[in-house]
Amino acid sequence: MPDQSMDALVLLGPNEYEIQSTGIPTPAPREVLCKVHSVAICGTDKEIISGNFLKRGWPPGYPYTPGHEWSGEVVALGDDAEGFGFTVGDRVAGTAHSGCGYCRMCTIGRYTLCENYGHEERNHRHYGHYSTGALRQFHNSSIKSVFAIPDSMTLEQAALVDASSIALHAVKRGQVMPGDTVAIVGPGAQGLLAAQCAAQLGAARVIVVGRGPRLDTAAALGAIVVDNSQVDGPQAVRDLTDGKGAHMTVDTAARGTSTRDAIEMTRKGGRVALIGVPLEAAELPLSRIVIEEMDLFGVRANPGTCEEVIPLISAGKIDVNIVTTHRFPLRDFGLAYETFTQRTDGALKVLVQPNA
Repeated sequence: MPDQSMDALVLLGPNEYEIQSTGIPTPAPREVLCKVHSVAICGTDKEIISGNFLKRGWPPGYPYTPGHEWSGEVVALGDDAEGFGFTVGDRVAGTAHSGCGYCRMCTIGRYTLCENYGHEERNHRHYGHYSTGALRQFHNSSIKSVFAIPDSMTLEQAALVDASSIALHAVKRGQVMPGDTVAIVGPGAQGLLAAQCAAQLGAARVIVVGRGPRLDTAAALGAIVVDNSQVDGPQAVRDLTDGKGAHMTVDTAARGTSTRDAIEMTRKGGRVALIGVPLEAAELPLSRIVIEEMDLFGVRANPGTCEEVIPLISAGKIDVNIVTTHRFPLRDFGLAYETFTQRTDGALKVLVQPNA
């Protein structure tokens, strides 16, 4: 059990942060304390840091430490953690959600919709959102939110388990079937991971719609690419599918017209999964959704899919290395955050390594 102080990223207000020295937490019952190896910055972090999600209670106030896509090594156990198979030295991938375990949503496996959300006194946690996150040298987490990784997986790869498992949950929600054509709106890291997950579930063709050099990465993964800065995205997808549209579409952007575009490029009776969290209301073609019996699926994180995606990453079926582009020590968080938000040098997933 480490007994020295540690460094942590601390938000002081919207777009205001600094590295502070603070005490190392003690793991509570059924928690593990981990030495954090890597934390991946994601689009939600950007909105939390900028203050755009304050109305959601993310963060609940200031000062606050974010970060929810992480990996590390167990260094101390809370009471009862050993009884659940955890030992010091375990290498783990960490995620954001820990449901109360008792409400209806938790007991049917949909713990990301826990009815006790926001109540830590009822054993709920949402790390990096309203519960303390992992952008610090040591992070205490519920044993429900960490997953052991095999020796064949690196800790850098493990930091992408959270994002990859969300992508897998999205295409499972969208009911991808063998032979389907799947369209992905947005060639960012989440879109590239969703494209790979769709292929693993049997999609015959994956079409990635977006713009910029990220499309080159999509093409390298075997996707058909549509540059919607040059052509109309929905029309291009219909042209590639004999005028019918994709069987299933994933909107990873949730910005501008992306959600409407996702619906417009989907065929009759098709399915649309929505990963991105919108900041504003979207105008949708409701008449078409009704008349053509289309299904829309909201996607809330990754219930039950971490243990499914870890073997896929470990076996090389899902390539997370191709979306991991930059690494920075915690002291350079400002540069890491700028690199991510400005997409510097083709940035996709940017890792912050607190103990580097």
